[in-house]
Amino acid sequence: MTRRRPIRAVVLLSGGLDSTTCLAAAVAAGREVHGLSVDYGQRHRGELRRARALARLLGAASHRVVKVDLSAFGGSALTDAAIAVPKGRSPRAMGHDIPVTYVPARNTVMLSLALAHAEVIGAEEIHVGVNAVDYSGYPDCRPEFIEAMEEAVRLGTKVGVEGHPIRIETPLIDMTKADIIRHGLGLGVPYEMTWSCYEGGAEPCHECDSCRLREAAWESLHMGDPLNVREP
Repeated sequence: MTRRRPIRAVVLLSGGLDSTTCLAAAVAAGREVHGLSVDYGQRHRGELRRARALARLLGAASHRVVKVDLSAFGGSALTDAAIAVPKGRSPRAMGHDIPVTYVPARNTVMLSLALAHAEVIGAEEIHVGVNAVDYSGYPDCRPEFIEAMEEAVRLGTKVGVEGHPIRIETPLIDMTKADIIRHGLGLGVPYEMTWSCYEGGAEPCHECDSCRLREAAWESLHMGDPLNVREP
């Protein structure tokens, strides 16, 4: 009797806390995981080195980095050095409007790249660590956006029109940041290797939205953030 191969999944991996937890969860669920990271011209490009190390450590079957330079368009503090990263914002302020750290069409581009990769390697799933609870108000992290992308997969791909659309899995979308960390600790995620800071310096700035959300989550768990700022 021929054994059925494990479900194959492409996991978008930035090297950050959420995406690393997402990858570890996919591996723990028995998926054959293929990590995909995107060098889109982000100022915190050092996260990609961490993504490579994390993919190896956590058992991904493969990992690749694709370059799509969104800094050519600018329009975001993450891709344009002339735009300052907001600092010291309260959680209420973070959820009030769409900040300048929003990268136009980033998740649309990333999911499209993951979809292309998935179709080529015969993956049934794409896993992405978007979160719509503790986040900075990005429109492309919401359930409505993911549902729209799934409809695009169904209508605009060969596997979709043949009746086998690739599923987009968002296991963290309704979890708080603290819940994500708690889940990841149970999976053995090495959070000291992950990177969240938008500034991309040698050490976290502790003031950008991403740093503040991360630190608040660790504090709510009465734990210290184990982030190791040295290169992995």
